[in-house]
Amino acid sequence: MAMTPVLRETVTTGLALLVFSVVGAALLSGSHTLTRPAIEKSEQAEKLALVAQTLPAGSFDNDLIRDAAPLAADPLLGLKRPGLFYPARRAGVATAVVLEVVAPDGYSGEIRLLVGIHADGRVAGVRVTAHRETPGLGDYIDPARGPWIRQFDGRSLADPLPDGWRVKKDGGRFDYLAGATITPRAVVKAVRRSLEYFAAHRDELLAPTKQEAGP
Repeated sequence: MAMTPVLRETVTTGLALLVFSVVGAALLSGSHTLTRPAIEKSEQAEKLALVAQTLPAGSFDNDLIRDAAPLAADPLLGLKRPGLFYPARRAGVATAVVLEVVAPDGYSGEIRLLVGIHADGRVAGVRVTAHRETPGLGDYIDPARGPWIRQFDGRSLADPLPDGWRVKKDGGRFDYLAGATITPRAVVKAVRRSLEYFAAHRDELLAPTKQEAGP
C-alpha cells in the first residue's frame, strides 16, 4: 500500500533525525577519543605540580605520579576509602613521602590535603586539594591566598609537643583567623594525625620499590 504524503514526511523526518543522531554521536565519540590523551596529560601535570609543592625543590628525582602506591583506608588519615601515597627518592634513596589525607571535620565537610613528610619525620609541606569551607573564611588555608598553611613546614611530633598541636585560641602554637577556628582546628588535627601515621608505617612507606630492591 502506498504511503500517504503525511506518513512519507513523518518517515523521512524520523530517518533524518536518526542519521543526525548517529553522526553526532560518532563525532562526539571521535572528539573525546582524540582529546582524551591531552586531557589526561594535563591532569597528570596539574597533579604532579600540586604533589611537588609539598616537597622542597631538588629533594627528589623520581616520577612521583608514576611511583604512587595504594594507601589503605585508615582513621589516622581520615580516609574512608583507599587513597595514594607518593614516595620521593633522590638517587634511589628515600627522602620523603606525600600522603593523601582528609580532615573530616571542616566547617562545611571534608578538607582534602596532601601532606609531605621528610624521612626524618618533619613536615615538608601541606597543600589543600579540595574543600567546601565558607568563601572568605576557609580560603585562607589556600597558599595562593595567604601563608597560613606554611606554618606546618618543619614541624614534627616533637615540635611542638602534643599540647602545642592546637590553634592558639585553644592554647596551641598555630595561628588562626579570628571568627573562623573550625577550619584550622580540622587541618591542624589532620596534619598531626598524618605524622602519627607516618611514624607507625615509616618503614613501609619508605621501602624501596621492587625494581630498586632487585631480584
